[in-house]
Amino acid sequence: MSTAAPALAEGVSTPLTGIRRTAARRMVQAWQAPVFHLTVEADMTHAQQVRTVAPGATVTDVLVRAAARALMEVPEVNAHVGEDEVTVFPNAHVGIAVAGPKGLTVPVIHHAETLDLAGLAERRSDVVSRARDGALTRQDITGGTFSISNLGMMDIARFDAILNVPQAAILAVGATTQRHVMGPDGPEWRPIADLTLTCDHRALDGAAGARFLAALIGELASPLGS
Repeated sequence: MSTAAPALAEGVSTPLTGIRRTAARRMVQAWQAPVFHLTVEADMTHAQQVRTVAPGATVTDVLVRAAARALMEVPEVNAHVGEDEVTVFPNAHVGIAVAGPKGLTVPVIHHAETLDLAGLAERRSDVVSRARDGALTRQDITGGTFSISNLGMMDIARFDAILNVPQAAILAVGATTQRHVMGPDGPEWRPIADLTLTCDHRALDGAAGARFLAALIGELASPLGS
């Protein structure tokens, strides 16, 4: 004897408007891009000591500074991809993915390469707070040339971030965990995080992505006062 399928309760439909509608459209564009991913392990020893150098700063600020410096060293990563052209920018306008009341937003720290850790902390605290309050302006979310998505604080070990089009690359930051690695004096425990770079193959090849990641982990491995 056949039985009828249970009736589904009526769902609640929410139209995609504003930021969510724009984000949805850009995600579709991002999935159409020919991307590849590169992952490295980064020693976060110095990054975790950031408050001894700049009391109001966080690991995110160290990551933004390191990324901005790496973008200056490997400028082809600091780019937008258009229909028929790739535009490389002279300044690092670094976006930070933030979960807000209207969905994911990416406020931008403009001219990040010109700011020290204290300046980055002040700028980051301001835009992240306003992102969570739904108070960002159009200027806050435009002009980004590179983005960082950090899910490490949520204990995500490693992930691949979706491009923030038209940007050519985005960095995904996983959780920092203690790992047994070979140090200069033999095996030792170090705080290590997996960093994954998503690259648009129309603008970047593997060599460029690798050079950027090498510059990035080099910055993270350097004392914060340097």
